[in-house]
Amino acid sequence: MSTLDGTVAAPDTASAPALPLASRQDGSYPRPQMLRASWADLDGTWSFRNDGDDTAWRTGFPDARDIVVPFPPESVASGIDEPGFHPVVWYSRTLTRADLEAAGHGTAAPRLALHFGAVDYRASVWIDGQFIGQHEGGHTPFSFDVTDALATDPDPDAVHTLVVRAEDDPHDLTQPRGKQDWHEDPHAIWYRRTTGIWQTVWLEAVPTASIGYLRWTNIDHATVRLTVRIAGQRSGGERLRVDARWDERDEHLATIESTLGDTADEFDVLVPIARQSNGQAEDELHWTPDAPRLIDASITLLGADGAPVDAVSSYFGLRTVGVDGGTFLLNGRSHDVRSVLNQGYWPDSHIAAPSREALRREVELIKELGFNAARNHQKIEDPRFLYWADRLGILVWGEAPGAYAFSPRAVQRLMREWMDAVERDASHPSIVTWVPANESWGVQHIATDPAQQAYARSLADVTRALDPTRPVISNDGWEHTNSDIVTIHDYEGDGPRLAATYADDTARAVLLGGIGPADRRILVGGALDEGQPVMLTEFGGVNYQPGVQREDGWGYTSASDGDDWVARITALYDAIRASSFLAGSCYTQLTDTMQETNGLLNADRSPKVPIEQIRRAVTGR
Repeated sequence: MSTLDGTVAAPDTASAPALPLASRQDGSYPRPQMLRASWADLDGTWSFRNDGDDTAWRTGFPDARDIVVPFPPESVASGIDEPGFHPVVWYSRTLTRADLEAAGHGTAAPRLALHFGAVDYRASVWIDGQFIGQHEGGHTPFSFDVTDALATDPDPDAVHTLVVRAEDDPHDLTQPRGKQDWHEDPHAIWYRRTTGIWQTVWLEAVPTASIGYLRWTNIDHATVRLTVRIAGQRSGGERLRVDARWDERDEHLATIESTLGDTADEFDVLVPIARQSNGQAEDELHWTPDAPRLIDASITLLGADGAPVDAVSSYFGLRTVGVDGGTFLLNGRSHDVRSVLNQGYWPDSHIAAPSREALRREVELIKELGFNAARNHQKIEDPRFLYWADRLGILVWGEAPGAYAFSPRAVQRLMREWMDAVERDASHPSIVTWVPANESWGVQHIATDPAQQAYARSLADVTRALDPTRPVISNDGWEHTNSDIVTIHDYEGDGPRLAATYADDTARAVLLGGIGPADRRILVGGALDEGQPVMLTEFGGVNYQPGVQREDGWGYTSASDGDDWVARITALYDAIRASSFLAGSCYTQLTDTMQETNGLLNADRSPKVPIEQIRRAVTGR
C-alpha cells in the first residue's frame, strides 16, 4: 500500500461520468458505498436442481425446475419450498446481449465482473462449461472477471449459460452457520437452513483499469482516510481525484487530487473536511442516530492525460466511537445504547430479505419502537440494510455467524470469513462495534482450555488490527477474554430481581468477579475488570402470542395477555434504567422467529400491541 500526499484542487466534475448520488440511492444497488452508473440485476427466475450431483450439469441441465433467486430453496419465496437437507444444489440461467448492455458493457468499459452477494456455503461457477472460479464462505461477497469466458463466441447476440453449484453440508459444524439448524427440523434457538444463493447476483462492466475497492476510515472529528484498491491493467501516470460534498446543504467540502505510484495497487488518501466557519460548525456534519448526516463523495481515476478512466460514487459519515471510564462514546460524548436483537429472518424467505423495501422497513421499525441500535445476530446482513441504517440512523453491532466446533478447520474458516466481513462493512458509519463470537459457540470449553482462549483473543485482536477504530467484543454474553465492552446475557424475568443484579458498583464487582447469570464466568483466561463499559446485551425474550397459538412457541418467560406483556417489559426496562453502571442494553428480540415467539413484533412485522405502548416501555417516556 502507498500513502499519497494529496493536494487540494478546485472542484471539477464536468468531465466525470454521470453517477447516482450515493447518499440518496433507492436501496437497490447491491454495493451501496461504491456505485457505478450501470449494472445488470441477475436476480429472478433461474433453473434449479437438487436431486443429484452430475458433473455434466456444468454446461446446463435438463429436467430443471424454476427457482426465484436470491431466495433459498428451503423457503416459500423461492418457489421450491423444500426445507429438508440440501447438501448440493445447482443453478443455471442465460446471459444475453441485453444483460451485458444493462451492465454498461462497451468500449469505455470492456471488462465484465460477475458479482455474488452471498452463496452458502461453497460455490463453483461455470460459463458455457468453462470453469470460472470457486468461493468458500456463506455470508461474504465474491466476484469473477468473466470477460474472456463471454468472448469465446464472436457473435454479439450469442446466448451464454451461467451455472452455479453450491455445496452446503448441513452436518458440518466447522462451517460458520449462525442460527441455521443442523437437525432436519428447527429446535430450541435454531432455525431453518439457508442453502445456496441468498443475496443478489449481478453483472457490472468496468474499464481495463478500474476502482476495485473503497474503504473510509474516520481519523478524527474532521478527517477521513480513503483506501482505494485499483484493479486491472494500469497504463501508468494515473491520478486519483476525490470530491466530497454535503448534499443536504449543497456545500462543497473537499477536493483532493493525488498521483498514484506505478508499483502499488492500493493507496491511502487523507481527506480533510474543512468548513468556512469556526470549529463549532463541525458538529453539524457529525453522524449520529438522531442526525444521520452522510457526506457524498465521487472518486475518479484519471489517466496520465487527465481524462477520466473510471468513476464511482460513495458516501461516508463523520463520527468516532470509543469507550472510556465505563462509558460508550459517540463523537466523544457518552451515548446510551438502546438496542434490539435482530435475527434478520422472514417467514417466507428466511435470511434473505423478501424485498429491498423490507430492509428499509426493518430499520424504520427499529426506530419506531424506540431503539437507537440493532445487534444483527449471527448473520452478516445484506449491505443494503446497512445503507438504510446509515441513512435513517441506527447504530449496528456487526456480528459473525458462529461455527459449533473447535478445530483447526473451524478456526481457519471463521477467521477467513470474518476478515472478509470486516473488510466489506468497515466503511459504514452505523457499525460501531464488532462481535466475532457469541456465547462461547465453537469454544464451549473456553473457561478452562488455553487453546480456545487463545483463539478468542486472536479473533478480537485480528479484528482490532483490521479496524482499530471500533470496540471489539471477544465473546458476547459471558467468558470474555479481551473485550472492550463487557457484555452479559441475562433472562431473569422479574424486574426487581434484575434491578438488584445491576444496581450499583458493588453489584458490578460481584457480577464481574464471579459466576454470571447463565452459570458462566464473565471474565476468563486472566481477563481483568479494567473499568470497561458493561452492557446487558440479551434480556427479556417474553413470550406472547396474540393471534394463532404455535404449540411449539416459547420464550424465556411468558405473559398472559397484552397488558401483562407490556408490564413485564416495562419492569425489565425500569430495572435497567435504575442501574448506576449499565452503559447499554439489547432486548431479545425484534420479531417472532419460527418457534421463538418472544419478539416485540409478530413474524410478519406487525406489532403485538399498539407500537406506542412498546415504545413507552422501551424508552420510559
